[in-house]
Amino acid sequence: MTGPASRLILSAAPRGDGAFTLDAGAWAALPAALRQEPELALMALWADGARVHAAFRSLAAPAPVIASCAVEGGRFAALSPARPGAAWFERAIADLWGWQAEGGSDARPWLDHGRWAMRAPLSPAPPPRIGEPPQPVFLPAEGEGVHQFPLGPVMGSLGEPAHHRFHVLGETIVRLEVLLGYTHKGLQGLWRGQPPLRAAPLVARISGDSTVAHSWAFAGAVERALGIEPPPRAIALRGVLAELERLTNHLRDIGALSGEAGFAWPQARLGALCEVLLRASEAAFGHRLLMDRIIPGGLAADIALDGREGLRAALRLVAAELPALRDVMEEHASLQDRLSGCGVLRPEWAALLGAGGIVGRAAGRDVDARRDLAYAPYDQHPPAVPRASASDVEARLALRLEEILAGIPLIEALLEALPPGEVSTPLPARAGEASFTVEGFRGDVFCWVALDEAGLLAGCFPRDPSWLLWPLLEASMENNILADLPLIARSFNASVSGVDL
Repeated sequence: MTGPASRLILSAAPRGDGAFTLDAGAWAALPAALRQEPELALMALWADGARVHAAFRSLAAPAPVIASCAVEGGRFAALSPARPGAAWFERAIADLWGWQAEGGSDARPWLDHGRWAMRAPLSPAPPPRIGEPPQPVFLPAEGEGVHQFPLGPVMGSLGEPAHHRFHVLGETIVRLEVLLGYTHKGLQGLWRGQPPLRAAPLVARISGDSTVAHSWAFAGAVERALGIEPPPRAIALRGVLAELERLTNHLRDIGALSGEAGFAWPQARLGALCEVLLRASEAAFGHRLLMDRIIPGGLAADIALDGREGLRAALRLVAAELPALRDVMEEHASLQDRLSGCGVLRPEWAALLGAGGIVGRAAGRDVDARRDLAYAPYDQHPPAVPRASASDVEARLALRLEEILAGIPLIEALLEALPPGEVSTPLPARAGEASFTVEGFRGDVFCWVALDEAGLLAGCFPRDPSWLLWPLLEASMENNILADLPLIARSFNASVSGVDL
């Protein structure tokens, strides 16, 4: 980290654990410095009532850095002109805290659809809402024959509520814009002032398919803030839980992609394999989705006595069937015709928003927090990190298959090397601030916490990878046809709930 933005941050007053406090002048100079250091990716931008914070990550650095600045007069310099991914964070800060990002690229409401009884609900004195709820405003797309096509927020099947506004020319998509906020849960107000163990169930429900990743990121941040280490057995089992979550989600996504393309047989078989893993997970850990297993200090409970053998049997079944399924899908001409060249994400867009996970690696980015940040137990069990360059739906499906095949021996190795001992340690009551990043199945999951002197949460911000996947999905839809929306959206699988905190 030697660029202008890195030097500006690292020269500020340190607060510990990679956090630095900038004055207003230094923060105002940050956007210009970021333009000169494109490799420094924005991970998150959030507020805590007194300060605004931004987390950055460089592929060459061993850990993220956090820049913070006190907010005076309800205004702060926007980062979105230099990092477009900051726009959604800035809109969320405006809706929740009432703070305006000066010079920002987008000042439209996002979470607040005019239905709350008050505005800026996290501000010290929220003003009451007056007047009729405003109508949502979407960016224009002009041209002869261009018309709008709205979809949602009520979605069919089990789709999460989101408003998709298409501008189309015939069947060709000119622009897609997504408006979220319909699953806003008010979590940043709910967990404020709570002990970490009481807030952990809320964190576990940010996005149900990433409950392990969010719980681990939160627990890791709390443990760092308190200066404690969970027992070695708990750390190893956290790796097992995270890899099981990764595998089940990849199986589900691959099956859903096949179904969206009209190839029902792989979807049925992959769904059956996913069910095998879910049942083995419930038998081993007491919950199909592995929810509420990871807590600050370790785990809520140890693996069942026969849990290892059950998991091994399930993994052997998946490993035995998956190669044949992959061969069928790769040789099915009509499936490849639907997937190849569909929903291409330009590599420069992926780099601009710092995309990770399947989406980033399919665009050629060599990123994986398990390897790059080398947190336990992956420091002793480094994962294989496959990549692709086509950056289309086919590449994202193929990478999911590769990650499953690489994840099975990883879980087996973690189970084989499982150390004895306890699975939790008590939490002391003291102040602290820290962040932690883990690799979820969508990409890197980041969490920052601040604890007061009594050990209660003074602030917490968990960042799901979907914050940056949604803008990339919008960009990838351009020049595709409406009929390919389900395929492209499923290949990204961005979470609505994970963003609507």
